Amino acid sequence: MSWLILGIALYLACSAFFIAEVFVPSAGLLSICATACLVGGAAVFFQHSPAAGWTGIAIAAVLIPTVLTAAYRVFPHTRFGQTVMLKPMDRDKDDAIPDQKELDSLEEQTGVVITALRPVGVCDFSGKRVECLAETDYIEKGQKVRVLSVQGSRVIVRTQETLE
Repeated sequence: MSWLILGIALYLACSAFFIAEVFVPSAGLLSICATACLVGGAAVFFQHSPAAGWTGIAIAAVLIPTVLTAAYRVFPHTRFGQTVMLKPMDRDKDDAIPDQKELDSLEEQTGVVITALRPVGVCDFSGKRVECLAETDYIEKGQKVRVLSVQGSRVIVRTQETLE
């Protein structure tokens, strides 16, 4: 019965190596180890008997994907997983202007550049964030801009200093 425990332990080690391969840069070394554990586990089962070998292959076909799936479902909820994974950006609800009518109402309004316009970036118009296109090539963050025109979903702006 120790051969059964050894074979299953090699399959579990295979799963562990595949999971580690995702997070540790090893240039494929961990994948080679995982494959060696998989082949070794199958060899242990086949040494006992051909029936045990094919049963071991069936166990591997079920056990390894099950362990991998369970690990990837549990990982984001672990302390390590929460520090490693990216968190979604927090945004206020209704902080963008999606409707064409609202975009058209921006003509001649002034706003502040949130991200540098190179020539595209985001501007704030009375608390609403809008993707804008600079009439010239570059407008720095923090400058005041005025909407020159709205062409479809493109909002074209110019610095307020240029207009004066």
